[in-house]
Amino acid sequence: MRKHLLHTLFLLCACLPVQAQTTALQRQIQDLIRDADATIGIAVLTSGGESFAINDTIGFAMLSTFKFPLAMAVLHQLDERGTPLDTALLITKADLLPDTYSPLRDSCPEGNFRLPVRRLIEYAITLSDNNACDILLRFIGGTGVLQQYIRNLGIPGITIAADEALMHRSPEYVYLNHARPSSATLLIDRFLQGNLLSPAHQQFLKNTMIATSTGTDKLRGMLPSSAVVGHKTGSSDRIHGMKIADNDIGFVLLPDGTHYSIAVFVMNSRESDTANAALIARISKLVYDHYSPATRSQ
Repeated sequence: MRKHLLHTLFLLCACLPVQAQTTALQRQIQDLIRDADATIGIAVLTSGGESFAINDTIGFAMLSTFKFPLAMAVLHQLDERGTPLDTALLITKADLLPDTYSPLRDSCPEGNFRLPVRRLIEYAITLSDNNACDILLRFIGGTGVLQQYIRNLGIPGITIAADEALMHRSPEYVYLNHARPSSATLLIDRFLQGNLLSPAHQQFLKNTMIATSTGTDKLRGMLPSSAVVGHKTGSSDRIHGMKIADNDIGFVLLPDGTHYSIAVFVMNSRESDTANAALIARISKLVYDHYSPATRSQ
């Protein structure tokens, strides 16, 4: 009995420094965001199960970060149907809406061509193409199907009810897609566990996230060039000077084989775009320095 009690006390004491360090990291982040003229939510979840969240009772406008669960749902449907990733979809001129961000439309404005699902996902994730996003949404059956997919994963706190076309109609529609920070990191962590998609589709999406070229000044911004980061950004236009959202969610693969998921949502910001990005980058650097094996060994 005494031996069991001593063992239990040892385990409790061993956990205390980790909790103290995590609390210290949270205090650093809270100090960093305290004076920002914005509503900011942050969550972190490690592969070892350590987690924390700040402002996690709020549903933050997702903007293009919802393209990550969309890509998961598309690949899940391909797995279910036995449909190849290189299946080509017909893209018409009507699919290429003019008043939205779309490198796809800019490259082929007249439409009437075929493009593999693979390339549409790459456009939607790495370039955050809004037309590619809505084409993929229609391919799986709409926002209701995407919402049901997330619900079936058992992940609460994420609501997706609008496509990009609807969000561009009026500012209030931008808030229809929202997520709690911890829900976003839980979704990413579930993806990284590798049991939701076929191995080929899992690796494809992971590589696509790592290849993302938007928002290089956000989660990636202050990390070492050697850091392996996969992420999906999301940002809005400004309404009367206010930025509805400036977000970045993703994962960092660490050299020791561990990883962590991170979500930073900046909502209703009166700060500049540069200041928003710098804030996300500083938060990301604090988290990286806390969990990096090199830092822990010092």
